[in-house]
Amino acid sequence: MQISESSWVISNVIMERIVKKRILGIKPYQPGKPIKEVQRELGLKDVIKLASNENPYGPSPMVLKTIQKEAKSINRYPDGGCFYLRAELAKKLKVKKNQLIFGNGSDEIIICALRAFVSEGDEVIIAKPSFLMYGISSQVVGATIKAVPLLKDFRYDLSKMLKSVSMKTKLIFIGNPDNPSGQYVSQSQLATFLKILRKDVLVFMDEAYFEYVRAKDYPNTLKLLKKHKNLIVARTFSKIYGLAGLRVGYAVADKKIIDILNRIREPFNVNSLAQAAAIACLKDQKYYRSISKKIEQQRQFLYKNLMSLKSEFVRTYTNFILIKVNKNSSSVVKQLMKEGIIVRDMAAWGLNTFIRVTIGTAQENQRFIKTLKKVMKR
Repeated sequence: MQISESSWVISNVIMERIVKKRILGIKPYQPGKPIKEVQRELGLKDVIKLASNENPYGPSPMVLKTIQKEAKSINRYPDGGCFYLRAELAKKLKVKKNQLIFGNGSDEIIICALRAFVSEGDEVIIAKPSFLMYGISSQVVGATIKAVPLLKDFRYDLSKMLKSVSMKTKLIFIGNPDNPSGQYVSQSQLATFLKILRKDVLVFMDEAYFEYVRAKDYPNTLKLLKKHKNLIVARTFSKIYGLAGLRVGYAVADKKIIDILNRIREPFNVNSLAQAAAIACLKDQKYYRSISKKIEQQRQFLYKNLMSLKSEFVRTYTNFILIKVNKNSSSVVKQLMKEGIIVRDMAAWGLNTFIRVTIGTAQENQRFIKTLKKVMKR
């Protein structure tokens, strides 16, 4: 069925009337391309993905067995309150059960926080560049975004963030460690920041990658929560735990904040397989400690080889590395893709000569270095 030109014009007019103008101005988030799509597009058989900061080793065998067992009950709705996961996580983190909220990935908790606490015209402060969803989700609720540039070493400029706070500021996003830089805010820096900041401004700490951090001065945000009631700490099972495909994240905050967030949370937002898998993850910490060790070893391998290639990079506290290619990043990404390697183009972040590369397995990293060397010589 074909749509006539006149009908299309009428449809556009209707859309302009019913769609909020700010929505039309939003650039949708573009995720990294799936392996199967690249294989189909380029006719490749052997493709590796180093673009989305996933755990390349996958979840533990215990988790896979748990999912298989739980799959027999997927005809039933999941537990809307994540009762057993809540109990297990509260015990592990040593927090009260009513201090936890669960989401369809931590992205949903970002959206819930904005919907609950930020009205049209309120201000949200983010770093630039940072995780794109902070800005996109803030635009959706009609917030005025104040983007504070990172320092030259790609760290947060917390003093400038504080100076950017006005009476209209409602929420500040801090990725710790941040994406795409891989840098972190230290315990003393964060403690000072929270001490100076007005108590009616919420601080959303996104700790999606905190399990990879080995720095001794990384903040203990759960302890800071006791003193700072305006703090929300969000984490995820998508990264080190390898549950990116199941989508389960969580946040810890004061019980009053959690109560507000739960009022607008979608019912049954965390599926039953995700809940069961997350519990299994918490019970198999030995496996995930081994993953962290492997990533650290491979991080050092990449550092060594990038230095031998004389490639600039940002030392990271995560499972990805920001690399300067001194060429148009989009061109490099396309060339790597033709060789069967998917990495993240940083042009969308305004870093037109950078790529972001997930730390993969030993075999994947060796292949990446070999291919990057070939591409950079062209």
